Amino acid sequence: MTRRSCAIYATGIVCAHLLIVGIALVVAQVFQTMIHSRLKKEITLTEKSQMFESWKNPPPPVYMEYYFFNVTNPEVFLAGGKAALKQIGPYTYREYRPRENVTFLENGTKLYALNPKTFVFVPEKSAGNPEVDIVRTVNIPFVAIMSELNSYSFFLRTLVSMYINSLGVEVFMSRTVHEVLWGFKDPLLTKVHSMKPEVDEHFGLMWKKNGTHEGEFVFHTGEENYMDFGKIDTWNGMREMSWWSSNQSNMINGTDGAVFHPLIHRNELLYIFAADLCRYGHVLRRWLYICAPIVVSFPHFYQADPKYINAVDGLNPNKEEHETYLDLQPTTGVPIRACKRAQLNIILKRVQGFPKTKFINETIFPIMFVNETATVDDESAAQMRTMLLIVTLVSNFPLLIVGMGIILLLVLVVLFCRNRQKKTVKDDTAYTQVSDKPDEPSETPASQPTRNGSYIAMSPVEAQKC
Repeated sequence: MTRRSCAIYATGIVCAHLLIVGIALVVAQVFQTMIHSRLKKEITLTEKSQMFESWKNPPPPVYMEYYFFNVTNPEVFLAGGKAALKQIGPYTYREYRPRENVTFLENGTKLYALNPKTFVFVPEKSAGNPEVDIVRTVNIPFVAIMSELNSYSFFLRTLVSMYINSLGVEVFMSRTVHEVLWGFKDPLLTKVHSMKPEVDEHFGLMWKKNGTHEGEFVFHTGEENYMDFGKIDTWNGMREMSWWSSNQSNMINGTDGAVFHPLIHRNELLYIFAADLCRYGHVLRRWLYICAPIVVSFPHFYQADPKYINAVDGLNPNKEEHETYLDLQPTTGVPIRACKRAQLNIILKRVQGFPKTKFINETIFPIMFVNETATVDDESAAQMRTMLLIVTLVSNFPLLIVGMGIILLLVLVVLFCRNRQKKTVKDDTAYTQVSDKPDEPSETPASQPTRNGSYIAMSPVEAQKC
């Protein structure tokens, strides 16, 4: 057997093995099953600690951009006209949110953690100075008290209204952005505090939220079911709230948005529990032991009924600036890019006994909105790309084997064809020696002409004259 024949046989054997093994692995999905099992399998407490180390200190920087709606014509609105709003901001703060007191519970199936948040002002990302810029907005404590007194007698409401007028409190107030955000001593709440010490005399949308935690969380670790990884079991000991107006709004389900279970399907519906929005209702209730008429929406009433957008002037909802989105890596469930946008509104309407409101048309009045953004950092992105490359290579390893088998099959066909062609040429070709001797006369049949000179002929074709 020649060397060429050995090469052909060897190529054929290797090709056959690669194709058989590769196709078998593809059909059986051995490597895909192995990776999925690894992502789903139960892991030890040590591995959990390592896995949650990055979860305890989220690497992506989080920025909070606060925008306010400045009311430019309060007198027109109080007289029954349409309010004109002018957006100011952003006032940007860097948010730091490490997890603290992380403790595994119930044999590692659940995880307890606190989530304190600290906000640091970032001037280079802001449009102004929050301690200098003035915003005219709805006096939320005043509206909350009116809303609470709406169920009381007309006589009591009238007395309270006269007392509030004597304090110089109006439906709209002018304060610095810093005061509206982080708190100030409110004159109306100070009077209420003197009668009810449990009511805080300070008001601020973010009052006592800088440097404090959002509550006590208990998360599922996913040991019993990988689909539960990161889901909230309880928040402050509750599995549902009680201060919102619908059962759906009071639900505590999903994750906190920091992590999701791996192997997310394209059409899967994911839930996020936004504890910071829930704290607005909780804080307002703590201020006055009442429920302020607060409504949460997308900024500029994006995707809301046009009647809410047209109720005031100055709103321009659009997808690019006002949509909430979350980009996830579906294999790992890790957020790559996120933007949470929410607007805080308050319901303004006429309240009998309060003459200042007698011409007001009921309006869901925008106060401010926040744009919370987070993007994965370069180091984490590089680590994720490396991990995904490994996962992709391992998952597609059977296809690589099949591909190599196909390439060798093509090589085998080429070698076989070339070998057959050379063998055919060798068998069908003969050569006639060239004569160096001078032509000698010979007797030839009369029908065949005499040929002079030397010639080469390839049988079986007749040679032509030279």
